[in-house]
Amino acid sequence: MNFSSDNWAGATAPVMAALNRHSTGLAPAYGTDPLTEDISARFSEIFETEVTVFFVSTGSAANSLALSAFAKPGGAIFCHRDAHIQVDECGAPEFLTSGGKLVSVSGAAGKITAEALREAMSAFPDGVVHHGQVASVSITQPTECGTLYTLEEIRQIKAVADERGVPLHMDGARFANALVSLGCTPADMTWKAGVDVLSFGATKNGCWCAEVVVFFDPKKALGFEYFRKRAGHLFSKSRFVAAQLEGYFEDDAWLETAAQSNNMALRLAQGIRASGGRTAWPVEANEVFPILPKDTVKRLQDAGALFYDWPANGLPDDMAPSENEVCLRLVTSFATQAADVDCFLELLKV
Repeated sequence: MNFSSDNWAGATAPVMAALNRHSTGLAPAYGTDPLTEDISARFSEIFETEVTVFFVSTGSAANSLALSAFAKPGGAIFCHRDAHIQVDECGAPEFLTSGGKLVSVSGAAGKITAEALREAMSAFPDGVVHHGQVASVSITQPTECGTLYTLEEIRQIKAVADERGVPLHMDGARFANALVSLGCTPADMTWKAGVDVLSFGATKNGCWCAEVVVFFDPKKALGFEYFRKRAGHLFSKSRFVAAQLEGYFEDDAWLETAAQSNNMALRLAQGIRASGGRTAWPVEANEVFPILPKDTVKRLQDAGALFYDWPANGLPDDMAPSENEVCLRLVTSFATQAADVDCFLELLKV
């Protein structure tokens, strides 16, 4: 009953098989090997347009380096107040953008709205040197609340970014989970909706260590190789990241693993509600945020269930945890089995 994080899960069989296939022999270094070139081209097929991709080792690096490509002196980067880049990346976006300012935008269920974004941007008028410059907008898909931006919501946010002439970045640490939930194509959820650069996450969904910065306009990627090298994310043996992604994409394995984790989250949520519990936010990907009595939480922990407490930010008073309740985060993965979920739910009934 481990619902701590999808980062706790191992690597899938297709990923490990691909690593094994490519573990012998010699290949050129630093991303010039045939496999890296083949997988880079595969991204263009997946996204139905010519893209330029760069492999990095972590999601924090992908986010921070993607934003660094559009940095400006005194630059302001707009994101949700609970976004990973704002809360969980130890200042990496500020550091790698050479001092970019992260500006929080509030919004229910982890999502910023076009209206709130426009208002936040108004505090940084063009041409006023004292306030700095609007530099970029970043959204997370799925959000830190496990919710999803609809394609129309992404388009609306992009329209506001266009009003100020700045790019839209998507933190896609759980990109596949969002994709299968929305039932759309990778192109639909990104460049067709206005996304300029994507942090494509694969580690949480069955890879060992594989994150990718994807530029949907190759011209905007010019010079990015220097940002990556300077930050220490140019792999000498790039083929081993490429090998993971080969196994990841093989026979649409990446979509199957995402569907598995999403289905287990829905099973959890339905069982929690059937037991009289409630969830803080809609369950739209592979994260569930139940609000449960503290004594129930202790019973679950004593029985070996693993999870984290979670701040229930922004909930209306009638939904917020009471003095005797706590909000949890339960994360499912490709490795989560129905038996794990059902055991957890049985304990709720005691």
